[in-house]
Amino acid sequence: MSDLTIKTDNRWKNFKYRDEVPADILASQFDYQDEEDTIDGFFEYHGTWYHLDQFMRIPEGSGMGDWDGYAGDSYFSGVLIKLASDGEQYKVGRYTS
Repeated sequence: MSDLTIKTDNRWKNFKYRDEVPADILASQFDYQDEEDTIDGFFEYHGTWYHLDQFMRIPEGSGMGDWDGYAGDSYFSGVLIKLASDGEQYKVGRYTS
């Protein structure tokens, strides 16, 4: 990607558990998930709820630094995620090109 811009606050945050996500959000956005298999891995970013299963792994040499995954909004933008080694926390940012 050329001219990639990444905006992040670079802070570690804790994932939310399923019971911390509003019921209407679970029903409208995550109704495909099995409740027993997805008890954590949720987070809210800029007013939108995400789950780890929405992110694709970033291949080495992609030009996206040390980020672990991305969820594209469009061809030119999306959300990046970096996972802590213990899997309990994340950093999130937005990319545009």
